[in-house]
Amino acid sequence: MNKSDARKIAEIITNEQLQQMFETAKTKIVDWTKVSNVNKGMTKGTSWNILAKNFDVKATHHILAKTNMIREFGEFLPEELKPKKKIKNHHSNPIHQNPEFN
Repeated sequence: MNKSDARKIAEIITNEQLQQMFETAKTKIVDWTKVSNVNKGMTKGTSWNILAKNFDVKATHHILAKTNMIREFGEFLPEELKPKKKIKNHHSNPIHQNPEFN
């Protein structure tokens, strides 16, 4: 997930929804050695230990921390919070005319 989408979600997400995201990620992530989305110098396991290991639902979390949590584990968000996929404009075949030389 990109930073701007993660930031928009971080502004409206509740701590309970973040907790739900972490619970889903905990059960669905198989390879914790994959490279982190937030910091390419660490793995998903290291990101988990920093962002989610001691997550407190009752605490207030900084917007940057929530943004990074969502960037790293946002694929496990509830469907209603995931950003809408942008549909690329698929153009039909271009119109062609042979050049006319005078």
